[in-house]
Amino acid sequence: MGRTGHAAAPGEVIRVVVADDEKLIRSGWSTMLSMHPDIEVVGEASDGREAVALGIDAGVVLMDIRMPYMDGLTATRELSRRSPGTRVIVVTTFENDQLVWGALRAGAAAYLLKRAPANELVDAVRLVHGREAVLFPDALRRIASPHHGTATSRPSSDLTPRELAVLRQIARGQNNAEIAATLFVSRETVKTHVRNVLDKLDARDRTQAVVRAYELGIVFAGVELP
Repeated sequence: MGRTGHAAAPGEVIRVVVADDEKLIRSGWSTMLSMHPDIEVVGEASDGREAVALGIDAGVVLMDIRMPYMDGLTATRELSRRSPGTRVIVVTTFENDQLVWGALRAGAAAYLLKRAPANELVDAVRLVHGREAVLFPDALRRIASPHHGTATSRPSSDLTPRELAVLRQIARGQNNAEIAATLFVSRETVKTHVRNVLDKLDARDRTQAVVRAYELGIVFAGVELP
């Protein structure tokens, strides 16, 4: 991961739902996450339908891809539609680029491998909840490479040169403070540009903006960003 996730703001607790069809995995994740005072596991789901029902009232859902009744991709898409404020981290056993891309296109804010160390899982929960950076930008660029420039429709409003510059830094995984330092502007100015980028790309978060940008071909995939 590009940076360590930060704990929730003082007094704020991140409400997490753990969704996996294996009870041992659910219990392990729940126990590990509950060790941190800024994280509260508010539910466990054994299938996609339960994940959607419980996730509506959560801040973050850890979502297995392969589950009965409703798979993780369908559950992610449904949860994105019904609860736009909920952030989904898809967790999978194997790094299958097509599955991961499908999860991101369905609305996932990030993905992790099940073998990821415990600290990466905790950092991921904090990072996607804070919504200030994209998780694993290099991996996202690799996964997006085959889909570069494949979008069939374009946004109604083009990005300004400054908004495009901000989007490129988002795609690098930079947070607002880092973007401000890179572009020599204030953090408030960055926040304004980020809001405009999300609105123009019809994206619910930074990850979705980057996915859309790769599909539109307005940031580069498969090579280092300029």
